[in-house]
Amino acid sequence: MGPAGSVTIVSAPDRANAPNRTRRLLLVSNRLPVTVRIDDGRASLTRSAGGLATGLSSVHRPGRDIWLGWLGNVSKIDAGQLAKVRGQLTDQCLIDVSLTAAQVRAFYEELSNGVIWPMFHYMPDRMPLHSRSWKTYQAVNERFAEAAAREYRDGDMIWVHDYQLLLVPGMLRRRLPHARIGYFLHIPFPSYEIFRMLPWRAEVLEGILGADIVGFHTATYVHHFTRAMRLVLDLEPGPDSVRVGSRDVQLRVAPMGIDVDEFERLAASPAVRAQTASLRESSGGRRLILGVDRLDYTKGIPRRLLAFQRLLERTPELRDKVRLIQLAVPSRSSVAGYKAFQSQINEIVGRVNGEFATPESVPIHYMYRSLDREELVALYCAADVMAVTPLRDGMNLVAKEFVASRIDEDGVLLLSELAGAAEELNEALQINPFDIDCMAEGMAEALLMPSVDRRARMRTLRRRVANRTVQEWAGSFVDALHDMPKPEAAPVPASPTIETLAGHLTAVTTPVMVLDYDGTLVPHSNVRDTAHPDSDLLVLLRDLASLGPVHVVSGRARRDLGSWLEGVPVTLWPEHGACFRVGPGAPPWESSAAVSTAWMQRVREVLENATAATPGSLVEDRDTALAWHYRWASDPAFIDRQLQILRQQLDEVAQREPIEVLQGRKAIEVRAIGITKSKVVERLLSEGTDAKSIVVIGDDDTDEDMFRVLPDTGTTIRVGEGPTAARYCLPDTHAVRELLRRYVHAAGPNEAPLTR
Repeated sequence: MGPAGSVTIVSAPDRANAPNRTRRLLLVSNRLPVTVRIDDGRASLTRSAGGLATGLSSVHRPGRDIWLGWLGNVSKIDAGQLAKVRGQLTDQCLIDVSLTAAQVRAFYEELSNGVIWPMFHYMPDRMPLHSRSWKTYQAVNERFAEAAAREYRDGDMIWVHDYQLLLVPGMLRRRLPHARIGYFLHIPFPSYEIFRMLPWRAEVLEGILGADIVGFHTATYVHHFTRAMRLVLDLEPGPDSVRVGSRDVQLRVAPMGIDVDEFERLAASPAVRAQTASLRESSGGRRLILGVDRLDYTKGIPRRLLAFQRLLERTPELRDKVRLIQLAVPSRSSVAGYKAFQSQINEIVGRVNGEFATPESVPIHYMYRSLDREELVALYCAADVMAVTPLRDGMNLVAKEFVASRIDEDGVLLLSELAGAAEELNEALQINPFDIDCMAEGMAEALLMPSVDRRARMRTLRRRVANRTVQEWAGSFVDALHDMPKPEAAPVPASPTIETLAGHLTAVTTPVMVLDYDGTLVPHSNVRDTAHPDSDLLVLLRDLASLGPVHVVSGRARRDLGSWLEGVPVTLWPEHGACFRVGPGAPPWESSAAVSTAWMQRVREVLENATAATPGSLVEDRDTALAWHYRWASDPAFIDRQLQILRQQLDEVAQREPIEVLQGRKAIEVRAIGITKSKVVERLLSEGTDAKSIVVIGDDDTDEDMFRVLPDTGTTIRVGEGPTAARYCLPDTHAVRELLRRYVHAAGPNEAPLTR
């Protein structure tokens, strides 16, 4: 520390190996990588030694890149010293996103750690009965997003971190639609059965999906995330990406590592060697089992202590020959429930020591404190067994720190199979942390393991940990973000205001309207046969028909479309244009082309077999096509398998029959080859309709056939986001109806109201 009244800060890590990239990086995390300390009334800044701070410091280039986060509680620092602290932050390109005490309590303690933390760690019973802090969580996330957006320059990359800032990527995307945004979740993403309990599940997913790259520690978390997207947002992710509007969001499995070189250096240092020897000498020849954890209910400390008690009960010969050293680092002491948890641990330690202590020693040495890095590595080096047994953990870097510290290639890692690290560290002894007997047996096996087996396991573990360092983890993620193609490169349709687009339609001479039905005139419905038109739509279609020809095109059966729009003076084209009927009182349905239906019985059998094997699916029987709907089936993984089987069977039929198989919205459609909605536009053009007069509005891939066949002089409008051949786009069915109402109001002979 400097002289009285001064502010000091630990220097940034050596950046000799800084990545050679051209784009500036903005890091956004809940906390900055420095902490304010008050000693004798003077403020100093110390750099955090945690894994995240270390990893991100390897890609943070002081003088160029920026790191945004909360500095912590600075209420006890006087104005003069606080100004000096902020000056030091500026010198290090660190920006404090300041928060009030009330915001910290609601955003961090009550919502982040009181709701999201237990939920994502499979402990919903620890959630409060009701949380009133969601709005504050949203407001604080907005505050972080605003701070990052203020610092953003064209071409920058932004990397957002962890569960406290789940909404920030989406908020940034709205502000900076063309920015390169990454997000990494450092805790587990839970299974859908747990995640669905979260009241704000859709908002959380939409927030995360504002990023271009979303990172998780394990493939299991990616699997859970993709299932949640499918069932909550109705998205269809691929194996490593998902289409969100007009963007492809990459899903990245990126297990976080540690600073291996630093732990190996410390383990080899004379100071740590001396401490290690002292620890072993003070143990009096006893074998040492070590636990190092933050004091958190997810870490499984009580069960570990009970498993050690069970070990002593079952193997009396080990009493006074083994010792458990349990280090509990203070954490979140202000969060409700943590003090009670600490009392529970103290009670178990006291009971076990009271039962098994001898005049020479006690079996459990419990420390509730923080240790410096050298003391911690000395413990790693002295331990015979490292017990890492969380009930659930996103990764758990303690396991990797232990392995990296064992330059003697000895020691046994006892690892919970519910820690993210278990998917990498296969040579550890893996146990179920909820099974106390299993854990006690694992401790016994680890203590009795022959030296040759211990060393073989540890050598493999060390190679695995050394191959995935924290520097490699951070650098590869930033490289992927840096190398992403520019979002502007993908062609996108124009998005004029409804008023502007209505003016364009009014300028068209006698427009011929070609309107898709589901998803364009009415929203898609999860309940079959409930997409019938409301009274407003019927009035709107009649108003449009009074101004010029109107064609309604749909994939629905002729009986449904004909019944719903009976008496409306429009031309109907059901079943993707396979047939048509010109208004009320017109002749019966006419075929638009010769269509064979001989194949339908064979395909119907295939689809009915699939329905029998897939709960929640059904077959829609049309006159010239068949559809298999699976929107109501709840298990995406099961549906994927069923779809693979079904497509294979339909492909076999297609080799013998003149059919084509289409992927619709949660549906497989089978129709005769050559029947597409493009026939509607082709027929209009063949009858002499001027392409300039044709206006086509649709929302999915089947409507793209019409967009592509209409010459550029026509008007094409895509409803919703996604790649399209259309010239314009509108967001949803509400916008379509408003557009058509405004056109009627402007072009009609009477002053029609804009809304009904």
